Amino acid sequence: MEIKLINVGFGNIVVANRVLAIVSPESAPIRRSVQEAKDRNQLIDATYGRKTRAVLILDTGHVVLSAIQPDTMANRIGARTAGHNEEAEA
Repeated sequence: MEIKLINVGFGNIVVANRVLAIVSPESAPIRRSVQEAKDRNQLIDATYGRKTRAVLILDTGHVVLSAIQPDTMANRIGARTAGHNEEAEA
């Protein structure tokens, strides 16, 4: 199994294979999930004090806050996957 990494901003990296969801932080259920992760000591704030624009939910139960837009991160994951598929076909 190949380990794929995704940059979540400011030099912080998460294993892409562990990401279950990349969501916007505006909804009440997501804010509640962030608070619950904070209470469980499973919240990772990678915003460096900037506005949270995306919340990554990992399969380990950890929640990662990022200052990068969700669609940008999804494109980064997709680009890595597409690049890997092109290399495999060549």
